[in-house]
Amino acid sequence: MKFVTDLRLLLLGIWLGAAVFFIAVAQAAFAVLPQRELAGAVVGRSLTFLNLGGLGIAILLVVLSLLTARDIGRLWVWIDRVLISIIAVACAVGQFVIGFMLLSVRAQMGGRPIDEIAVDDPLRVQFNTLHEYSVWVLMAAMAAGFIAFFVIANRRQNLSSGTASQPYNFEKEFKI
Repeated sequence: MKFVTDLRLLLLGIWLGAAVFFIAVAQAAFAVLPQRELAGAVVGRSLTFLNLGGLGIAILLVVLSLLTARDIGRLWVWIDRVLISIIAVACAVGQFVIGFMLLSVRAQMGGRPIDEIAVDDPLRVQFNTLHEYSVWVLMAAMAAGFIAFFVIANRRQNLSSGTASQPYNFEKEFKI
């Protein structure tokens, strides 16, 4: 099932690329936009798209793993599925738990810009803590996705070349 494996790699690569691009957009939005509230709105909307896309892609990747499972050892199949499940859970927690909690804190602030709230105010402290959790959850999803990408790619190479005993044999790749 080379096509399905290639499709899985493509989908995972698209999401990882979007996640890296999101980081650049977030930094650029806060550097360029005149108000931090506007930048926060852009980043929040982009993060919603990234989380929902990651959740959808992760579910699709797990379903597609059912098609390729018969060709591969059980250990690698489950490592793959666990890593993809980490992406799904992280995206769901980031969107539906942390995201809703952030919206609740923002509503409690009464529509005032975050920068107008005192640094030691409990709502500001809670907002900053939730923001930090959001960053860590996204980083966990990206790390799991990065590892899963190489697990899937290495497994595909082993199946096509028959070199399962030497997964990182570069002699054929770099002959001089």
